Amino acid sequence: MLDRDLIQSYLTALPNLEAQMADPAVTGDRRRYGEVLREHTRLKKIEAAATRFFGLQAEIEAAKELLADPDMAEMAQEELPLLEAQLPEAENKLTEALLPEDPLDSRNAMIEIRAGTGGDEAALFAADLFRMYTRWCETHGYKVTVMDASPSELGGYKEIVLSVSGGETPYGRFRFESGGHRVQRVPVTEAQGRIHTSAATVIVLPEADEEDDLVIPESELRVDIFCAGGHGGQGVNTTYSAIRITHLPTGLVAQCQDERSQHRNKEKALAVLKSRILDARRQEEAAKVGATRLTLRGSGDRSQRIRTYNFPQNRLTDHRINLTLYSLDRVMEGELDELFAQMDAFDVKQRFEAALENN
Repeated sequence: MLDRDLIQSYLTALPNLEAQMADPAVTGDRRRYGEVLREHTRLKKIEAAATRFFGLQAEIEAAKELLADPDMAEMAQEELPLLEAQLPEAENKLTEALLPEDPLDSRNAMIEIRAGTGGDEAALFAADLFRMYTRWCETHGYKVTVMDASPSELGGYKEIVLSVSGGETPYGRFRFESGGHRVQRVPVTEAQGRIHTSAATVIVLPEADEEDDLVIPESELRVDIFCAGGHGGQGVNTTYSAIRITHLPTGLVAQCQDERSQHRNKEKALAVLKSRILDARRQEEAAKVGATRLTLRGSGDRSQRIRTYNFPQNRLTDHRINLTLYSLDRVMEGELDELFAQMDAFDVKQRFEAALENN
């Protein structure tokens, strides 16, 4: 698959794409311009990765030739292992760049975190997951906006919904977080020091945008207005600003009470609802087509337990890829890069194998 001539044939489309990006007829059409821009970005990524990979190959061959030169052999012996050590990563980068991208990856991500079994401890764990994701976003240039939150008595969350925007691929970055997250630790409410197991569920959806052309008639919506709930704040339970919107044909519901403005709460609730409606449609289409291969990509089985957080052993285990890290304390502070990298590598391997099977 990593054939220089084949890759070069992909890149011949770059001049045409760049011409289209300067064409007023294209720039005036938001959808078409977005498609051209995504393809141009994909090909530039292939170009950079190919330059790196084939350049390393050429340097390695040159170093091997120098081994026969008595004056240059010592230098070549030093350089060759360093160059060869860089080749696998360069090959992986090129392989990843050649795989077709999911256009949804560049969408904003809608992340829903819900406390599961475990009562107050599950709600506290949901808050810990929210903090973990927020910390990672803060250090990587992503913006987090809370769309809705239902606090628990001890400062956790029964449910919290957030939007992640900014960066290159908000949804692509977080899509593998969907599923069941299990925690094992001594709860703050445990007087005898016993370890308890509780859980939270994370659902990650691509946020709806203008390209979806999703128009929901007002007749299909029921809007309920109620007093905001929660702890503290002068406006709590005194202002009818919280909004709950029900999509009558599907029964899907979204609500927001995070803002003091009824209008802003309605905007946020509608954004969440649209993402849920689109996800339901994609799930329905996927069920009709049928899955021919298990893959991490997509929403996956949200009832699946994907990860265990064992606090006494400072251990995190991702059950999908048999990964164990003994750095749970750092992970909970938002140091997710190693985990994300391992997930990406596994996903690339799966998609590459699928591409080979289909060719």
